[in-house]
Amino acid sequence: MNIEAIEQTLDSELAVALYFSAPTCNVCHALKPKLLAAFETNLPLLQVISVDISETPQIASNFSVFTIPTLLIYLDGKEFLRKSRHMSVDQVIEEIKRPYDMMTS
Repeated sequence: MNIEAIEQTLDSELAVALYFSAPTCNVCHALKPKLLAAFETNLPLLQVISVDISETPQIASNFSVFTIPTLLIYLDGKEFLRKSRHMSVDQVIEEIKRPYDMMTS
């Protein structure tokens, strides 16, 4: 995955999540399956892109991500939500569910 491919996805999909992590981040690995399960259940059309910042640090810097884990939610090509470090999966879903439902219904 490169910056151009991510930007093309942001332009073409209604709802996109960018999840920034690294292999050495234990919190990242514990949080990711919980987020993916919640997205699948509550936001089935959400396109999820995982970015390993150890392999592609230029992507992280392009999106001004300087800590991990970081979750960026884009709705209709615009950044809607940015969460870093400690985040509640339920709170993330709560914050994006209504606008997501309005866009996809």
